[in-house]
Amino acid sequence: MDDAIFISPEVQEAAEVPLTVLREDGRSDPDLDPDLPKEFLLRMYRTMVLNRELDDRLFKLQRQGRIGFYLTCTGEEAAVIGSVAALNDEDWLFPSYRETGLPLWRGVPVRKFVAQQYGNAEDNVKGRQMPVHTSFREARIMSISSPVGTQIPQAVGFAWAAKIVGDPIVVLVYFGDGATSEGDFHTACNFAGVFKVPVVLFCRNNQYAISVPLKRQTAARSIAVKAVAYGFEGVRVDGNDVLAVYVATKRAVEKARSGGGPTLIEALTYRIGAHSTSDDPRRYRSEEEVQQWYAKDPIERFRRYLEWRGYWSELQQESLLEEVRDLINRTIEEVEKVPPPPVESLFDDVYARMPRHLQEQKEAYLAYLKEADRWRS
Repeated sequence: MDDAIFISPEVQEAAEVPLTVLREDGRSDPDLDPDLPKEFLLRMYRTMVLNRELDDRLFKLQRQGRIGFYLTCTGEEAAVIGSVAALNDEDWLFPSYRETGLPLWRGVPVRKFVAQQYGNAEDNVKGRQMPVHTSFREARIMSISSPVGTQIPQAVGFAWAAKIVGDPIVVLVYFGDGATSEGDFHTACNFAGVFKVPVVLFCRNNQYAISVPLKRQTAARSIAVKAVAYGFEGVRVDGNDVLAVYVATKRAVEKARSGGGPTLIEALTYRIGAHSTSDDPRRYRSEEEVQQWYAKDPIERFRRYLEWRGYWSELQQESLLEEVRDLINRTIEEVEKVPPPPVESLFDDVYARMPRHLQEQKEAYLAYLKEADRWRS
């Protein structure tokens, strides 16, 4: 029996054949090219390059023992930047932990992001979180949590609340392919479908859940097709094609904002680097496989498109690399001089108004530290 009989051919095709705009030679599909303004395209490219360079430097800082932990986005920049660029600044983002490009696109200073990696006095979360677990409320980017997939039902609930009060925002939630194996994903999809909430569920399918390959995570023919079971659309997009990601996300966002409900986007991409600085991918995948994806580098692919449009040159490339590397070097030099958060801040933010017992503990602890200093001197 033909297993395609259970869903329509149109749905099957949308869920398996990735949407693609950029061709290998740098040209684009004229029917799908969103024809974005030059300055907007150059901003997207600069953010992708800044993301790549920042990841590379912070990874090395971890290896030098100057920060404790890091997760790179190398190879997945198009999925992140292409999607966030399709939203309004008023829309909310619920990241997982590989979307460094989100605060960069929303205008968060690089210094603020780097300070969080050090957990110093300029860190928004006052050194209380692991590196990469950022929180930028001012840019409408929700706090990142370590547990896999917990942000998905949170995002759906947030979007449902917005719908109830009539706030015309859209919520976009990011997660990896591994998160689709979690119960939170299915709970969120069911709720989103039933209540038609204004949410876009964005899966960066980078082929691995730490060391577990996709074929060991699901027997489904794609992740996008899972949306059918929950009564809404799923679409598979070439995640290394920044314009294809933009087109798919823009359509999903406009549908959500007009009351059409959720969309599940599966961005087909690849995690070039390790899962984290605590991982060694050589133990579970071949170098040949990695090299095949290096040839599909989303930044190089987008650069060829900009050159074809006459928007970019070798000289501009050299200038951009010099600019972003200088920015990163200066930022790290400055951030490493910032002291840790003040000790007394340990007691802050637990309650809106500090209760008496906590105030007493704070005073006792500060007195102890003062006495210890006196004995040391």
